[in-house]
Amino acid sequence: MRLAATTAAIAASGFACSECGCSLSSDWAAQGYQSLPGFQAGVRYEYYDESALRTGTHRVDRSALSLPGDDEIQQRTLNRNFWLSTDYAFNPSWGLSVQLPYDNRFHSTIAPGDTEISTSQARGLGDLQIVGRYQHYGLDRSYGLQFGLKLPTGRIDQVFVTGPQAGAPLDRGLQLGAGTVNLLAGASWFIRPRPTIGAFAQVLLDQPLDSREDFRPSSSLSLNSGVRYLNTSAVTPQVQFNVRWDGRESGGNADRGNSGDTVVYLSPGATVDLGSRSHAFIFLQLPVYQRVNGLQILPRWLLSAGIRREF
Repeated sequence: MRLAATTAAIAASGFACSECGCSLSSDWAAQGYQSLPGFQAGVRYEYYDESALRTGTHRVDRSALSLPGDDEIQQRTLNRNFWLSTDYAFNPSWGLSVQLPYDNRFHSTIAPGDTEISTSQARGLGDLQIVGRYQHYGLDRSYGLQFGLKLPTGRIDQVFVTGPQAGAPLDRGLQLGAGTVNLLAGASWFIRPRPTIGAFAQVLLDQPLDSREDFRPSSSLSLNSGVRYLNTSAVTPQVQFNVRWDGRESGGNADRGNSGDTVVYLSPGATVDLGSRSHAFIFLQLPVYQRVNGLQILPRWLLSAGIRREF
């Protein structure tokens, strides 16, 4: 698993290969409406189990594949990740967000030429993201611009720990970090057509600016939109429509043939007020369209939940 007030959606942008990631705008409760200077902090938990083997738009039956083979047959990638975030609004128009992931990722696969499963277990900090923003407010509509960098703070030296590939480097697309500096840029638009209805749309770009050790990660483009019901209770229901496109990796250490995808999710969720300064949120992402290059594994659903507090 993938804004104007917290830029949370940029932290959820997707990656290549088996690390699809969430693509929703997970903390929309404050988006577009943070008009006073101040500091916020929060934590988000992501869970998604990638085990559905696909090629193009179709499921693949592993039992029909002969071993050993010429292609890698991925088995499972279990992701249980935390995102730590801080946000500071200098004034109603300008702010800065800093986000850092802690990833816990189990991966299993059958490498080309093998008949047995090899596994890895990657735990640690990922790539730090620093994003500034400008936002303009109107009476019932507003827009925002986001711009920043993703820095290569995550490790890129993880190896397989069991199986025939034990000791061999893990695919670069599955490492804790990308190893490159990436440009993060986005634009968002918010409208309140009725007193009880809020809507938004946004576009987010994650673009590598360089390569490292003969590897350049995928470019990623996300399009998100959503509607929420602004009632008088502590629970605010909402639904999002999320689209993400990932390009192919490149370089001698890239798995170009098995990288890149297009996915579309329908994401119902809710925000819960926990007092005047805190709120929690939870979303379930359900795929409605998935297309991959080569052979890749994707999740059947994704869960994102978190809590945020103003200080």
